[in-house]
Amino acid sequence: MNDTALIQPDKGQNATDLHLVNDAGFADWAKGLNDGQRAMLEAQNFTGKGYETAIVPATPGEGNAWFAVGGVADPDSLSSWCLARLAEVLPAGTYRLKGREPGPALHGWQTAQYKNLAFRSDAEAPGARVLLTQNAKAIEPAIAEAQAVNLVRRLVDTPPEVMGPAGIEAEFEALVKDHDARLEVTRGDQLEQNYPLVHAVGRAAARHHAPRIMHLTWGKKDAPVLAIVGKGVTFDSGGLDIKSSTGMALMKKDMGGAAHAIALAKLVMQHNLPVRLHLLVPAVENAISGNALRPGDIVKSRKGLTVEITNTDAEGRLILADALDRASEENPELLIDFATLTGAARVALGPDYPALMTRRDETAEALISAGKAHDDEPWRLPLPALYREWLDSPLADCINAPTNGFAGASVAGLFLDQFVGEDIDWAHFDTYAWRPTARPGRPKGGEAYGLRASWHMLRERFGA
Repeated sequence: MNDTALIQPDKGQNATDLHLVNDAGFADWAKGLNDGQRAMLEAQNFTGKGYETAIVPATPGEGNAWFAVGGVADPDSLSSWCLARLAEVLPAGTYRLKGREPGPALHGWQTAQYKNLAFRSDAEAPGARVLLTQNAKAIEPAIAEAQAVNLVRRLVDTPPEVMGPAGIEAEFEALVKDHDARLEVTRGDQLEQNYPLVHAVGRAAARHHAPRIMHLTWGKKDAPVLAIVGKGVTFDSGGLDIKSSTGMALMKKDMGGAAHAIALAKLVMQHNLPVRLHLLVPAVENAISGNALRPGDIVKSRKGLTVEITNTDAEGRLILADALDRASEENPELLIDFATLTGAARVALGPDYPALMTRRDETAEALISAGKAHDDEPWRLPLPALYREWLDSPLADCINAPTNGFAGASVAGLFLDQFVGEDIDWAHFDTYAWRPTARPGRPKGGEAYGLRASWHMLRERFGA
């Protein structure tokens, strides 16, 4: 995306006007136009419906040669996406809303201009569409939030040969450099000893995709502890329980949980949230070779619980188990994890609603409220103790995946719950991290779901 700041303070500089109208008010609004302007709108089939856009010649003597108009549901109550279509289709230039402030629509104006051109030899960065606002205090937070969303997109969009475990480690190194944080990376023999489930899942990968776990710490040591964990399966073949070619096609996105965790941690550090941050990401490729994890293997976790492997394609919960156990050792006030964990969550909720599981009702309510307020609503699923018996094993402390197919997202959450310390306030996001169909401000490809809900909940809870 163009490096120009897409939101800038309105200092009265020259800018093209943007008018907003809905279909109910279009007729009255159009009465203020001349015949030629109304004819131009008619020629562009503009009626004021949502996401319709048009360019209209200005009245002679009014400054700019033209103005733009966009259809929205309610001009007086804008969502994140109300200006997104305009930002996608208008020419490069500087714009201001006529008679109103953009408010939450600052977000979609920016995310609509995201382009991942890193792997296009013929691509040129498009010119920037800059939006002016008189609310100067809103600019930096809005830019940071949009950049966090676009960071998730970039990481997920990147091919797995590039965004392997080493690629994720490089993202951690960038965070350390930018925010004076501390990074500990565990790999090799130390990984096998201290994070045995992470090692077991990742051991079949090629040497340059060797498994590891990154642990970043930041903030004052006496501040409340916030732990963020992300699933970093950089490519998921399914292991010996191999996926079909169709099922494998999008598996570069299986590190989407790690992308969310990195982006959220970056927001925390950028805004100096008064917490002691622990960011943990186990990074592996679930590959196939002679030493791959097998169905029927029993592996002892970091916590000491033994896990019978019933499905090597249920690997994400294994690496998260060790990471959640390590995070729990810090006795966090709040522990959040993100994972592209189950197809069951997608069958239940589709791509747009991340499944949310929490131990405490008030934490779920805070996340859902923040999500609704910022167009990023999660949907809560239960963690029913009744279903814990489906994880029983005759040979080990538990299995990693039952075969009955029932309540797959919740049962995966129950598996993880075993590895989170008692009485810890824990929230688990089972997120898709991918948008299968483009919408205004939300291109097809890697996508953040639950990130904005989490960030605004954290700001409310810890103060920033």
